[in-house]
Amino acid sequence: MNAVIAEESVLRGWTAGVRAGLGAATADAIFFVLSLVGVVGFLNDAPLVKGLMVGVGGVLMLYYAYGAAREIHGSFLEVDADLVDEESAGFRKALALALANPYQVLFWLTVGVGLLEPGEIDVFGAADVTELAGTLVVETGSPALVIGFFGGIGLWVTGFPGALVAAKRRVEALAPVVAALSALLLGGFGVAFLFDAARTLGPLV
Repeated sequence: MNAVIAEESVLRGWTAGVRAGLGAATADAIFFVLSLVGVVGFLNDAPLVKGLMVGVGGVLMLYYAYGAAREIHGSFLEVDADLVDEESAGFRKALALALANPYQVLFWLTVGVGLLEPGEIDVFGAADVTELAGTLVVETGSPALVIGFFGGIGLWVTGFPGALVAAKRRVEALAPVVAALSALLLGGFGVAFLFDAARTLGPLV
């Protein structure tokens, strides 16, 4: 998700980066609702569906990696007018990647469910920092925790693009580097996802 946000930010500006971030956040909101009604748990017992999701995610990542690689030699010092016209694609790209990402579903099956179920989490105790155990206890299942979680996402999807755009203005060479790294990350994870899908689907075929 961050690779897409970074690419959109340095190529098309802060607004495009935020839109990409909102695409990923929208997927989290969808998974949040599905967790509330118990639908997300279905994937835990459906290896075929999970394998297909991994495969689709891998193909999408490779496709977006190709697109990022093509834009490495574009206009980077100023936001290109033609690229600005395409900025809304970032929302769709991030949303599609997030929805096809079974590891995001896994997060909602584990950490996400923990956020929703009433109880308490001793943050330092869970991290085996015994000398600080009991000093930071979070009440789960409360609306404040969910609001804080999505508030943190909101800060990231606005602040991360802002930091990249500010850095780009100071270092002209940053944009092609970010585009290249985005392509490498997306491509690498795309290949890893396809191998994962092959291992999952192989015994089922």
